[in-house]
Amino acid sequence: MRTATTVEAASAPELATFVVEAEHLGLDECWVAEAWGSDAVSVLGYLAARTERIRLGSGVIQLGTRSPVAIAQAALTLAELSGGRFSLGLGASGPQVVEGLHGAPFARPLTRMRETIAVVRQVFAGEKVDFSGRTIAIPRPGGEGRPMRLSMRANPDIPIYVASLSPRMLELTGEVADGWLGTSFVPEGASAYLDHLDVGLAAAGRERKDLTVCQGAEVAFAEDTDELVGMVAARKKGLAFSLGGMGTATTNFYHDAYARQGFAEVAEAVRERWQAGDRDGAADLVPDAMVLATTLIGTEDAVRDRLRVWSDAGVDTVRLYPAGDTLDARLTTLGRAIDLVRAL
Repeated sequence: MRTATTVEAASAPELATFVVEAEHLGLDECWVAEAWGSDAVSVLGYLAARTERIRLGSGVIQLGTRSPVAIAQAALTLAELSGGRFSLGLGASGPQVVEGLHGAPFARPLTRMRETIAVVRQVFAGEKVDFSGRTIAIPRPGGEGRPMRLSMRANPDIPIYVASLSPRMLELTGEVADGWLGTSFVPEGASAYLDHLDVGLAAAGRERKDLTVCQGAEVAFAEDTDELVGMVAARKKGLAFSLGGMGTATTNFYHDAYARQGFAEVAEAVRERWQAGDRDGAADLVPDAMVLATTLIGTEDAVRDRLRVWSDAGVDTVRLYPAGDTLDARLTTLGRAIDLVRAL
């Protein structure tokens, strides 16, 4: 099992120090988030210049924030700047970000993902871009443009990962992507994801070995039971936000993903309480077992055991979000976790 992490741009010096030190610790991959904060592409270019070995990826570039060709241009550029160490991660995001922040339509996200990947692969292959779909038409119909190819060197080997949670998007991931960027993962309920990935893989004549499964979770080490109790309690508000606040009252892919993994009643109760404005009450409804199921929090022995469970469930790459109040603390946690993965 490979190791990875996800970062967002904070202060540039601390970000670079964390990633460079993580590389020295032996971390295999670093994904850069975008969401509604800093853009991923600028940060990835900065990190490409500061690192030597670690693989870098966009985790994720959201559809609707750039044209498909602009996405491909950025990916080709980052692959060149990093010496071939770049993976392109794409996600459909949700209506709150795509429509509420960027003013782009969120309609037909499944079709838009399929068509975006098709155009990106045309660009990667060095072909003239000529595509007519339901959500994308290049060149623009009725305009004066003609199909063009980029002046950059072709690179069809850049891996494309898709961040997906819903059944149909998971099937598409299995069908057309090189890897899956997952989240909100409970290994005991992994079939809620993997069965749909397998449907897509079978449709494309592929097998599970043809798709990299990259899953993420917070990792933190408790030295005793009392410390663990406090850690679990402190994380309920964040999980409640995922269930109730990550999206709209009717469209929340995180809520739906947990519901399919055995937490349907909890997820709905938390969402109702959160949407009603009772954030503390929503957090109180999150059970300890749910926090422990979807994180890598516990004693060193417990985390080691959970990592085995993740590996047995089919996770190829574990994306670690190390806990800690300081840079040194986060790096210490990350180093301990990397050592446990290596020992599996």
